[in-house]
Amino acid sequence: MTASASDGGAMLSGIKVLDLTSVVFGPYCTQILADLGAEVTKVEPPEIGDVARYLGKPAVSAGMSPTFMALNGGKQSRAIDLKSEAGAAQMQALLAECDVFVLNVRGKAAERLGLDYESVRAINPQVIYVHCVGFGQEGPYADLQAYDDVIQAATGATTLASRVDGDPRARYIPSLIADKVAGLHAAYGVLAAVIHKLRTGEGQRIEVPMFEAFAQFLLVEHLGGLTFDPPNAPVCYFRQIDPDRQPFPTSDGYISIVAYTASAWPRLFAALDAPEVLEDERFATSEGRMAHLPELYRTLATLTPRFTSEELAARCHAAQIPAQPARDIGEIRGDPHLAATGFFTRREHPTEGAYLEMAQPVRFSARPFEPRPFPRKLGEDNPPE
Repeated sequence: MTASASDGGAMLSGIKVLDLTSVVFGPYCTQILADLGAEVTKVEPPEIGDVARYLGKPAVSAGMSPTFMALNGGKQSRAIDLKSEAGAAQMQALLAECDVFVLNVRGKAAERLGLDYESVRAINPQVIYVHCVGFGQEGPYADLQAYDDVIQAATGATTLASRVDGDPRARYIPSLIADKVAGLHAAYGVLAAVIHKLRTGEGQRIEVPMFEAFAQFLLVEHLGGLTFDPPNAPVCYFRQIDPDRQPFPTSDGYISIVAYTASAWPRLFAALDAPEVLEDERFATSEGRMAHLPELYRTLATLTPRFTSEELAARCHAAQIPAQPARDIGEIRGDPHLAATGFFTRREHPTEGAYLEMAQPVRFSARPFEPRPFPRKLGEDNPPE
């Protein structure tokens, strides 16, 4: 590991990451590391590669899906049959050279392949070994398979919508949110371990369980009254499950408005040309508004249709009230703010043609992100035979 603060390169320049992950959880982590300048080598099975290569419609080539393109830029691709003698030897050579090894192979399968921590540490004593797992390996679920849907169900996320609208059906949050949250946890774990290794020379094993990572993420607000022993209130933060807490209708769509402080409400109703609302004794004080929050939201929803979404957003912004029109997700590509900040870059892939690449959202003044090398075809970086 040769990275230094004064080498003039990217922040993780000199850090070699061996990536044996697939789908979203692990690749989300290693994409961050690659963007920070680490040299990431992605190992894939030779038959079809990472299954994320097929999540969505490709522009040109099979195996170059939108999801794969978003998560695997700047990584070399090596297609290796880990079950073969030659493939095992190739993998051992890569392990001997890497600083960080990230895998999402389940524990028993990793042992069969000789990729458990003790076996890898025998090859590379200073390795940072990052095991992306579904469930913590000391619990009864340790050997169970896990995907985003399963983790959403296990953590209670699929019941949140029913607490809002009363529909008893369990429903998924329409995003691979558990995968990506766990990937962020894995990324900060790697960075902390790299700092520790630079200070001490010691590698270590890191376990990143998706179940625990997403449970912690979800329960920050939703453990609610169960935080205390004995519980003193129901589970869930009441404001988040209030059925009247929704984007407000406008004459041409919907808008999100958040009046979060006592001083914001008078400004909001003045912006709506309805200051008399706060003369209602239910809404005249902070205590009253909190006690009658559903009625307050419903009252607000009768006023917002007088305006278009853009007109109302402009009025709110002038009054220092946070607000944004509720856009269709298909419109985000043309958002003027994202255009101004360079969030999307139009690039020409050598085989896939023009595509939009998303920037990492964190900005560094000392070491700006460098252009990301293109996502690779399966096995594109295999050494010549």
